[in-house]
Amino acid sequence: MANKALFKNPQEIFDAYFERLDDLIEGQSAAVVQEMSKEFLRAWNDLAIQTIQHPQDWIDTMVRYQRDQMNLWLKFFTAPGSEQAVPVVSPDRGDRRFSGKEWRDNPVFDYIKQSYLLASNMLNRLADTTHLDQENKKKLKFYTRFFADAMSPSNFALTNPEVIQHAVDTKGQSLIDGLQLLMEDLEKGHISMTDEAAFKLGTNLATTLGSVIYENELMQLIQYKPTTEKVAQRPLLVIPPFINKFYILDLQPDNSFVKYAADQGNTVFIISWLNPDKDKSKLTWDDYLAAGVFTALDVVKQITGGDKVNTVAWCVGGTLLASALAVLQARNDATVASATFFTSLLDFSEPGEIGVFVDEVQVAQREAQLEHTGMLNGRDLAMVFSMLRANDLIWSYVVNNYLKGKTPPPFDILYWNSDPTNLPASMYISYVQNMYLENKLVQPGALTMCGHPIDLSTVTTPSYFLSTIEDHIAPWTATFKTVDLFAGPVEFVLGASGHIAGVINPPAKHKRNYWVDGERGKGAEHWQQTATSQPGSWWPHWIEWLAQFRGAEAAAPELPGNNKFKVIEPAPGRYVTKRVD
Repeated sequence: MANKALFKNPQEIFDAYFERLDDLIEGQSAAVVQEMSKEFLRAWNDLAIQTIQHPQDWIDTMVRYQRDQMNLWLKFFTAPGSEQAVPVVSPDRGDRRFSGKEWRDNPVFDYIKQSYLLASNMLNRLADTTHLDQENKKKLKFYTRFFADAMSPSNFALTNPEVIQHAVDTKGQSLIDGLQLLMEDLEKGHISMTDEAAFKLGTNLATTLGSVIYENELMQLIQYKPTTEKVAQRPLLVIPPFINKFYILDLQPDNSFVKYAADQGNTVFIISWLNPDKDKSKLTWDDYLAAGVFTALDVVKQITGGDKVNTVAWCVGGTLLASALAVLQARNDATVASATFFTSLLDFSEPGEIGVFVDEVQVAQREAQLEHTGMLNGRDLAMVFSMLRANDLIWSYVVNNYLKGKTPPPFDILYWNSDPTNLPASMYISYVQNMYLENKLVQPGALTMCGHPIDLSTVTTPSYFLSTIEDHIAPWTATFKTVDLFAGPVEFVLGASGHIAGVINPPAKHKRNYWVDGERGKGAEHWQQTATSQPGSWWPHWIEWLAQFRGAEAAAPELPGNNKFKVIEPAPGRYVTKRVD
């Protein structure tokens, strides 16, 4: 750690801290920050106009705010323990920023906390009462919340009693350590969410035994070693999202979906997507289908000797799989025996909070940038997803790492979250335009892929859709629309928690719950109200559903690949180890 002698006084530490923090936040994703600033100003310009056009809403909100602030000021002078000392305002349930006892026990900081919460609530209320169209109102509310969260007193050393107390307890060393951690992150180009030195792919992450048995310019195909003497005749191909790396499905033995699937008697294959550089900027959605999904299906069939494959896909991998199913349907190709989708959007009419970053203006600006860069940097996309949960994924680490000087503890999911991938410009532009902006995937014949006009309503493949109730990336009410989208039978399951934790929920941990068998035909909310809640993980439920498509049992293969597709290297392979600069 840095030596105290480097700084003459605490003010010098604070000056250096804030200067370096600005460098880090702007440097790790300059393009995103610039776009965010423009959208923030545009949103608040809308708010100013609304204040003039609808003054009564503004007056009512401000009168309430001034009244609450006056009550708070009067209570500040009330003797502790009296009935009048009940808080004027309290943090929302789940808000951990003010959980320390110092925020309650110290009258000054309790006042600062409540005053901030009143101001934050006032701003959010103003945004919520504006008379804007749905999309612009959503943006205004998002940027207002982001600004209010950024200005929280918990994010600043001089107004956070926990930071001050920790600095006193450590005789200032925590501030020195925090600045050192900030400088280290500045070199890495991103905020550390976990102890990254604690993990290494192939050593304590992505350790399920397997081999790379095929590769091309876009992906490697991994075949995992069977863990049972008998395996299903039909293999299982996993298609992860190409905006993240596949090992979210193979973190550690006790939470590996890949290992669980193999332990249930499946021969498991998984695609490991290339992390592309600028020279791959011309890769298209069709390339991801042809050189990715269809090539993987063909190789899997040749290795296992079967004519059908069960498939699993997550997030945008599910969007890709649905596209592939429509192409296969147009070809009268019944290769896919079943399709499982984890938190996948097919109908983009409700894109969730990510929609605040996707409109004609922002997409045009991003296209202009991509003409020069040739790819969307994975750090930019990671920054966008972090902004959607800024308190949890940005400010909590700013406080813990840089203000308190604490190294974040090892956490496998957060290590994966800090390991993004780049996206080729051509593919990204068409994906955003066709899916998010124009929602063409669900329009029969609106898109042509691999030479075929596609129509999801013709897909007869039996499908299993897993959504999660707190998903902010693929809202479950939007993914629920898939029950009426395909021609084939669809099993819909709603899991607890969010986009990641709701999927990675191994049975052995006995956590959470899931809902099944709701009444269809009356919308998502009615389905949930009539559904049955089951305790624990949905994984066994999926295995039970998959059983009808596994085919007969056969002896497990002794070696991976075959005479044509030989072992190239051990899993997890080279492609997944390449990190974004």
